[in-house]
Amino acid sequence: MQRNQVAHHLRLGLALLLVGGCAGSLTGPGTYGPRPVKEVVLEDLKSPWSIAFISKDEALISEKEGGLLRVDLSARRRTSIRGIPDDLVTDINKAMPGDNGGLFDIVVDPSFADNRRIYLAYAAQKGDGRTTKVIRAILDGDRLTEVETLLVAEPFTEEQYHHYGGGLAFGPDGCLYVTVGERLFDELDQPPVPIAQDVRDRRGKIYRLLPDGAIPDDNPSFGPDAVPGLFAIGIRAAQGLAVHPTTGEIWFTEHGTRQGDEINRLIAGANYGWPVKTTGGYRSPDYEPPKMADVTFTPPAWFWLQTVAPTGLVFYQGAEFPSWRGDLLVSGLSRGSLWRVNFEDGAIASVEELFVDDRVRSRKVALSPDGTLYLLTDTLFEVQANGRLRFTGRPGGQLLRIVNAAR
Repeated sequence: MQRNQVAHHLRLGLALLLVGGCAGSLTGPGTYGPRPVKEVVLEDLKSPWSIAFISKDEALISEKEGGLLRVDLSARRRTSIRGIPDDLVTDINKAMPGDNGGLFDIVVDPSFADNRRIYLAYAAQKGDGRTTKVIRAILDGDRLTEVETLLVAEPFTEEQYHHYGGGLAFGPDGCLYVTVGERLFDELDQPPVPIAQDVRDRRGKIYRLLPDGAIPDDNPSFGPDAVPGLFAIGIRAAQGLAVHPTTGEIWFTEHGTRQGDEINRLIAGANYGWPVKTTGGYRSPDYEPPKMADVTFTPPAWFWLQTVAPTGLVFYQGAEFPSWRGDLLVSGLSRGSLWRVNFEDGAIASVEELFVDDRVRSRKVALSPDGTLYLLTDTLFEVQANGRLRFTGRPGGQLLRIVNAAR
């Protein structure tokens, strides 16, 4: 290339950079690229788990400590909702510090404007046993009425305070998808046929239900002995579900034990492998899973090499961060993290961790109807300088709004 051509290309490159800066496409220091910052909307929440939007200005928030709130996002006011079933586990952290019980995910019916129905997952108690339960109810002002049980993940088990699952999402097919954890803390407690692999056991599965709890005729078959409603098996502790706004695919997060945290695409009839297959290790180094040579396992779309404890997730479609559109945002409890998962041609191409200098345990990231990005934090455990978590004994948390300071 001649010297005058080199000079021409340099001038053209500089001009494009200047134009790009004015257009907001640059990402370096002092430019107009994405610069997410947190704004506090609500404080003193009791370990919030999920948020469901009634409108762009009003939402419902579930708290693990048993509270269900109706929130005015503009006025920043909250009202407690009555009528939660009496079998809700409300003594979390008394039987065991860090108990995973309480209220879990909440979603509104796709026809909420007409029927006022909401759907809740929570830890239910029967005698000394506990398990995951899903209900629907009508939101009548600040009270739940006409409560109906859709799913009880029996058996009720004693002295097991972990991995309830409790994720909910409505698919584009109008069906309700539900995650149920396997409930075990230690792999050595697995029966000969592991819970998540036993189609006769309701735990460790993902379900597909009609809005009234009935089973769709086109659900995949897992054999004559399978419990009704199964859509996928081999689940350890999946908590979050998200629907891709363009393809309609459903994606979910999964907790490993020692590493092994995953992002998966939900496939009808799939077996995600736990505990026979894992991308991490086992809590018990002496555990040896059974051999299942004739079974096809579905590998994750992504897994982390460190512990993330991924929870709620959402595909971003807002206007605040144009370069993020179509990306998946995933919140994490361990170390307090928020991740942006970049998709290219329908597959995960790269992953970026956000707020690395401002860590807080993140339970749920969500998008309001107008595209505003929100984050729920849970400070029952605090992130220390070394990245480890410290149990505080005080349920807490915030609702944060994430905005682009560069705009």
